[in-house]
Amino acid sequence: QVQVVESGGGLVRPGGSLRLSCVASGRTFMSYVLGWFRQAPGKEREFVAGIRWTSGATYYADSVKGRFTISRDNTKNTVDLQMSSLNPEDTAVYYCAADQEKFPFSRRIDDYSYWGQGTQVTVSS
Repeated sequence: QVQVVESGGGLVRPGGSLRLSCVASGRTFMSYVLGWFRQAPGKEREFVAGIRWTSGATYYADSVKGRFTISRDNTKNTVDLQMSSLNPEDTAVYYCAADQEKFPFSRRIDDYSYWGQGTQVTVSS
């Protein structure tokens, strides 16, 4: 079993920044991917950013490209999502998810088996 835990959510003003962290522990795959997703009230869960653990290759949704950066820390076994230039449309519960590496990279929710509980991000003045 794989456990995924997020941290770092909170309240931030428009234009501000916030950093989320995700750690996956337990049974690990030879190679895996970690993705960040978000779900705003009344909307479907959507892909935000993802990273291949082995190669470090990154992937972004068009809505966050240039504002969000996903990165991994091999020493801490964490994946961070640095969010900048936040706006109210970024308000959502953010989830980290993990699964075995696939080719091509998948942005589909159904392709991720292990999910964290989510962390709330609120962008408001």
